[in-house]
Amino acid sequence: MPEASTTTSLPPGPRLSAFQQLVYRPGAGNPLPFFTNLARTYGDVVTYRMAGEQVFLVSDPHLIKDILVTQNRNFIKGRGLQRAKRLLGDGLLTSEGQHHLRQRRLMQPAFHRDRIAGYGNTMVTYADRMRQEWQNGATIDAAHEMMRLTLSIVGKTLFDADVDGQARDVREALTGVMESFWLMMLPFAELIEQLPLPRMRRVRASRERLDAVIYGFIAERRASGRDHGDLLSMLLSARDDEAGEQGRGMTDAQVRDEAMTIFLAGHETTANALTWTWYLLSGAPDAEARLHDEVDRVLRGRLPGVADIPSLPLVERVVTEAMRLYPPAWIVGRRAVEPYAMGPYLAPARSLILASQWVVHRDARFFPDPDRFDPDRWTPAFKTALPPYAYFPFGGGPRRCIGDSFAWMELVLVTAVIAQRWKLRLVPGHPVEPEALVTLRTKHGMRMTLERRIESSGGNGGHGGNGSTQRNGETEKRTTGTTC
Repeated sequence: MPEASTTTSLPPGPRLSAFQQLVYRPGAGNPLPFFTNLARTYGDVVTYRMAGEQVFLVSDPHLIKDILVTQNRNFIKGRGLQRAKRLLGDGLLTSEGQHHLRQRRLMQPAFHRDRIAGYGNTMVTYADRMRQEWQNGATIDAAHEMMRLTLSIVGKTLFDADVDGQARDVREALTGVMESFWLMMLPFAELIEQLPLPRMRRVRASRERLDAVIYGFIAERRASGRDHGDLLSMLLSARDDEAGEQGRGMTDAQVRDEAMTIFLAGHETTANALTWTWYLLSGAPDAEARLHDEVDRVLRGRLPGVADIPSLPLVERVVTEAMRLYPPAWIVGRRAVEPYAMGPYLAPARSLILASQWVVHRDARFFPDPDRFDPDRWTPAFKTALPPYAYFPFGGGPRRCIGDSFAWMELVLVTAVIAQRWKLRLVPGHPVEPEALVTLRTKHGMRMTLERRIESSGGNGGHGGNGSTQRNGETEKRTTGTTC
């Protein structure tokens, strides 16, 4: 980072004109090179003005940990996620203060490791069903297929419902909302959203379609009163036992907000991570061959279970490395409540502070040859030496993604199931470009050709066991240990 005197109040950064400051949109729709260039040009703490905001980009893992963990009480969510309330309501992702603490306390039992482990067979069953539908030599959009798969999984685990029939509507509605993300970052976004423009009408219609799906599930479950053993049942039965709150559960609106957050975040991010995993493996035949060898040797033709995860370390390293290069959540934002000192610099109160996984995960100081896909870098020694928050695909601190263990388990199991039977090859000439919306999507989809593998002998194709409670606890530790 450039030298600065101890009296410097603001760090270096680009100087924008008054017009740019008012209407500037990072990277003109492609913010990834914009933020990368900021960090590489100006250092670990950069500032600029955008839309009347003083914005700081922080790329030092120690400062990121301070913001997300140590000093988290001095920060609230940034503008982007606050505006996400139009879609997610006052759910766990967007809520603040005591309401956030209460909701997290109510929801925590739904994500207990034993309950999460119980969803492993669902993940494997749906992945197996998809791989059996595929045809050798066919061309698929892997992004579309992974969205369809993870939507089915979250629909079953959250609502105990088969949402395949609604998958297209939900996918299209979600895309419509996602595409409005940067527009909603502009000044007067609330007014823009109300304009009778075709794009704004599509956004409003998308929200209404998603609401109809979620409220329909809630109404059906309230009417039946039956516990399905799914996450929705947990949300409906949750009671706050804190003083003065005995017996108080969630309203339909609160359940809707939390269910919408899980429903969307729970399949969008995982689908993106899986899509990028297949893309990277397609270009790394040696790593792919070793992954196939591991899957064949460990599973011997049967479907995996949660208890198999510790025996699939290469599969885990592959998805860990995929989320390093293409983190589904590519940026986090916080707003400073009080002035915040960062070394010689001072962020004024109300400043917007950003930390980008995309930028930090590709920093050569922490990851040698950072643009290379190298699952073997994730040795125990490497992970021990890596500074905390040089790798943070699920955020951190009290606002760390509550479903991260669910996501890790799903990534490993689904990758193993599909890799047992298929190789996915990128169609020559297909353009591959990350699209940084709320999550890191593929801008042009991911056209890939299916190549059937010769399956190994042994096993009966049944599910692997889930193992004991102790073993499940070991699994969670293994699958989440690289993220903090």
